[in-house]
Formats: sequence, structure tokens, C-alpha cells
Amino acid sequence: MNRKIKSTKIIAIVNQKGGVGKTTTAVNLATALAATDHKVLLMDLDPQGNASTGLGITNVDRRVTSYNVMIGDVGIAEAAMPTSIRGLSLVAANIDLSGAEIELVNMPKREFRLKEAFAGEMLPFDYILVDCPPSLGLVTLNALIAADSVLIPLQCEFYALEGLSHLLKTIELVRGKMNPKLSIQGIVLTMYDRRNSLTTQIESDVREFLGNKVYQTVIPRNVRISEAPSHGKPALLYDLACTGSQAYLKLAKEILKREKLETIAA
Repeated sequence: MNRKIKSTKIIAIVNQKGGVGKTTTAVNLATALAATDHKVLLMDLDPQGNASTGLGITNVDRRVTSYNVMIGDVGIAEAAMPTSIRGLSLVAANIDLSGAEIELVNMPKREFRLKEAFAGEMLPFDYILVDCPPSLGLVTLNALIAADSVLIPLQCEFYALEGLSHLLKTIELVRGKMNPKLSIQGIVLTMYDRRNSLTTQIESDVREFLGNKVYQTVIPRNVRISEAPSHGKPALLYDLACTGSQAYLKLAKEILKREKLETIAA
């Protein structure tokens, strides 16, 4: 049964710093949510197209992409393609998207292109996860304006807190001027290593600063997670038993549990 987009939760996965596990989180969280019988769309908004690669979609198969959606050539439904994972669809990305920042500048309502694309259709998804590029440019701004909430993967390293502060200020600006419904879905600590004292210090600082916005689930450093994209598979398909896969399943359950409690409270 189709649902109006207002009943679909749109989550932008954002961090302006590269190499923090953003795309890994997008791919594996989308897979984990689909595994819990939810209909999920993963939208790849990164010109590198790593989320698409991580789901086994070759460049040859990326004929209609998020670039076409952003410039208004096609709608979301036309761009969405099935994946090998039951319940998970993908809007792929390729290098064409790198030109969107320039092309959007002269387009009307340039910051609202993605929001209008979502609002213009009836889509049969419970969740739409948007994997944003590692920057706070116009493409990411489109995602923040279109989203209901933001999920922030945060690497446990020294410069993470400085970058987080900048991102939170950007989210506040977007909320104040362009998207008043935007909230912080949560912050997930990635590349977590309990043997490293810096990791525990960063965790302590972040939890003290942001409280329950930080998920209890942490994503550990894990070789199998790193290997999975080269096989065109999420870690959950590559090695379900590994600690990284189990962490993403646990994260999905924590997200769903929190949303259920929030719904009851409302």
C-alpha cells in the first residue's frame, strides 16, 4: 500500500568530515531496517557513489541517478531501483552529481529541490535514508531541508568534537530559517575501540554534552565492515556474525525502540 511522503521518515545521514563511517552507516542501517520488515529507500547523494557501490550497483547500471532527481529530470519513483536486499531500494549516484552544486546555483528554489521531489510523489517507504556528501554545500543543504531528522556518525577521534559543533550550528540555522521540523535523530559513535583511551574520552565528552541524543549502541572498528564494500555487499550480507554487523542490527533496533517510545509519549 502506498503511503504519502508525510508518513515516511526521512533521515539525512550527515557529517562534513570524510572517513567517519557515514556511508558505511547509511548502507548497513538501511539493510538492518529492511531486515526488520520495513520498506526502505537509500538515496545516494554523494558524487563518489560509494553507497551504490556498497550495494553492488555498477556504474553501468546507474542510468538514472540522484543527479537527475536534483535537476528535475525525473521523480524519485522513476529513479529508485531494487537491490538484492528484500525491502531495500536505492537511488544511485555517480560523478554527474558533482556538477549539481554549480547547476543548482541558477535554478529557482535551489535549496528546496529535494524537498519538492519528495513532496511531489506518493512513495511506499517507511524510511528514506539520505547519504550526504562529506561537505556542507548546496546538495547537503537540500537534504537537511527535505529531512525530518539528522543522524550523525561521529568518529572517536580528537577533531570530531570541533566538526560536530560546526554541524550542530548548521542544523540550528536550517531549523530556524528553512525547516522548522528538523531534529537530531541521534549521534552514533563509529570506529569505536575500547582499548584506546582517547575513544573513551571522546565518548564521555559527547555523552556529557548531548546526553540521550547519543545512541547507546557504538560501531566498533571491524575488518569485515571494511572488506564488505569491495564485494558489493553490506556487512550484514557479507558476514552477519561479525561484531560490526551485529552492532548495526542493534542500532536499528535502538532507533525503532526510541521512535516507538516517542510515539507513545506524544
